[in-house]
Amino acid sequence: MKNVLPPLVVALALLACWQILHSATGFFAISSPAATAQRMATLMGTPRFWLDVQETGLAFLAAIIIAVIAGVALGVVLGLSRGLGETFEPILVTFYSLPKVTLYPLVLLVFGLGMSAKVAFGVMHGLVPITLMTRNAISQVKPVYWRTAHALRMSYASTVRHVVLPAILPELIAGVRIGFALSLLGVLIGEMFASKRGLGYAAVNAMNLGDIDTIMAIGLFLAAFAVTCNALLLMLEQWVRHRGLVR
Repeated sequence: MKNVLPPLVVALALLACWQILHSATGFFAISSPAATAQRMATLMGTPRFWLDVQETGLAFLAAIIIAVIAGVALGVVLGLSRGLGETFEPILVTFYSLPKVTLYPLVLLVFGLGMSAKVAFGVMHGLVPITLMTRNAISQVKPVYWRTAHALRMSYASTVRHVVLPAILPELIAGVRIGFALSLLGVLIGEMFASKRGLGYAAVNAMNLGDIDTIMAIGLFLAAFAVTCNALLLMLEQWVRHRGLVR
């Protein structure tokens, strides 16, 4: 009950603020929670909505898989090589600070319209945080682990698999949580610019039509999905820490 009460209080407070904001600004600025929920229920009863969900889901799944695998791999390489890490970390930070929308023409030129462009946008958003968090986690691994691996004459691959990855597992999950949200954001941005299907495109189309209820309903659906997945990943991270799976 203690774990459920704080999120419930926050949710009720957000709903109250939402309703107050709707009452203060009017229907044409923001729809009410009740109208948004009703519109979302209507959308969920249409085949078109689930086709958009499927399109966004496939692009996001591909983007997060690529971002996690590539981000962890790159983070391990930069973490195990101090010289490479010190050289490339400022470059990655600078790249991440750039508004990704400015790279939109280049992404379209390379990947064209469609699924590949959306996946590219998702990877661009999620890759760097996962890489940097992996590298920083490796830099904090206890020296005794390195001495043990050296004493056992473990190979590079064995050290990564049996020493490095288990030691930084909670930090990896935390990095995936951040990369998860940012990759989803990247995919949605890609759909807004480089797609004719998906929830991002549906939101932009509703915006052009002035359909506030639909915009809010799509936002609520995405928020519910993101919050649920983030909560599950957070529970996994806490479970890993509390069960003592990391030594």
